[in-house]
Amino acid sequence: MQTANALNRLDRLPVSRFHKTTMLAVAFAYFFEFADINSFATTAPKLIDLWGITVDQVAYVTSLSFVGMFIGAIVAGGISDRWGRKRALLWTTLFFGLSSFAAVFSWDLVSLGVFRVLTSAGLSAMTVVGVVYINEMYPSAIRGKYQAYAIVIGICGTPVTNLIASAVVPLSDWSWRLVYLWGSLGVLLVLFTRHLKESPRWLESRGEHAKADAVLREIEASVAAEKGPLPEPAPPVAETPSTKAPLRLLLQKKYLYPTLLLTVLWMTQTIGFFGYSSWAPTLLAKEGFSVEKSVFYVALTTVGAPLGCYLASLVTDRFERKWCLVAFGAVIAVCGLFYGLTFDPVFIIVFGFLVNLFERGYTALAYAYSPELFDTRSRSLGTSVSYGLGRLSNAAGPLIVAALYNGHGYRSVFYFIAGTWMIGAIALAVFGPLTRSARLAETDRKPQEPQDASVPA
Repeated sequence: MQTANALNRLDRLPVSRFHKTTMLAVAFAYFFEFADINSFATTAPKLIDLWGITVDQVAYVTSLSFVGMFIGAIVAGGISDRWGRKRALLWTTLFFGLSSFAAVFSWDLVSLGVFRVLTSAGLSAMTVVGVVYINEMYPSAIRGKYQAYAIVIGICGTPVTNLIASAVVPLSDWSWRLVYLWGSLGVLLVLFTRHLKESPRWLESRGEHAKADAVLREIEASVAAEKGPLPEPAPPVAETPSTKAPLRLLLQKKYLYPTLLLTVLWMTQTIGFFGYSSWAPTLLAKEGFSVEKSVFYVALTTVGAPLGCYLASLVTDRFERKWCLVAFGAVIAVCGLFYGLTFDPVFIIVFGFLVNLFERGYTALAYAYSPELFDTRSRSLGTSVSYGLGRLSNAAGPLIVAALYNGHGYRSVFYFIAGTWMIGAIALAVFGPLTRSARLAETDRKPQEPQDASVPA
């Protein structure tokens, strides 16, 4: 049986400088993804005053951004499977960075909308690739924790960007453009290029065993030089080679079920999260708060986001991820409802803080949970399609929010968003597969005693 035994060789590696550097590289990309994802939300109140745009026009631009996210997620699955996880991560990050830079020079709402659609496509594509990359590069026992660690760092991009926006947007009629310039700095991921390795599991799934073995030997030599001789890996388990996973693969029963479930997960997460983050500054401003105060209040609430990712890192590998997602989703629904029922600045900040804390924890858990429901052949495709459909669903979300706000008032928006989170929690509770036993089974494989050589023969 010809195999590089990538899964087991990676699983028995101790955490080393290699793992930390890889995590930091992905976290850097995540940082500017989260920095850029709410750029339009933080500048929209200023553009309402400056360009005279309406809430409905804000909704249209936001909706089209989610169409861009859908396209980006679907394309990401294809390029990640065809050209590799590493190159796809670099290309998608460069794409969203350059698109955000182009938004600096927007001259009207249409041009800004076009650049935001392109940026959103790149952001979504990078997220899909990053999730799959970490899943395949880290030992089974800690992949959820390191997924959360990467997001802990990455999510800091949201409060940092909101605080920057609250400082620079009011300065002048052109200073809002600096928010998009800041978001474009994700292109600096190229500085990490030589530290990133291609996924050996992706190479092996294509039948390129020699290339997978070469990459594994580089990783093992680096880890062994730092940590000492490595234990023997568990016996190999062959995977069927596949150069490309066709879309019809997801129609097979064993792939269709997780794809549908994850589509519901990402639909409710997308509508729920962006219902808060994309609309809070604008709706607060429409309810009588100044632009400066509405952006500042939202900036304070997003400080909870990194703490939420850290909370996820504490529970993700210790407990069943499904039930953690259910609990987090229910808490978000309750806190989000209270957020919408108060106009007291203190309670807005407190409940907004809790929404951000548990929502970002939810997202970190979902990033770890989603790829575990697929095998290597279908992982990128299944993750990208379910994530992309989830993002596409929110093309209607902003239009629903605008209609609810205009027809029934501020609070109706938050009843809708809270209900969305509860639907997701219930769907996961009833239909979500358990994954912890499979992770424990991989971890419990007993390696042999360390051999003298630093890499396997």
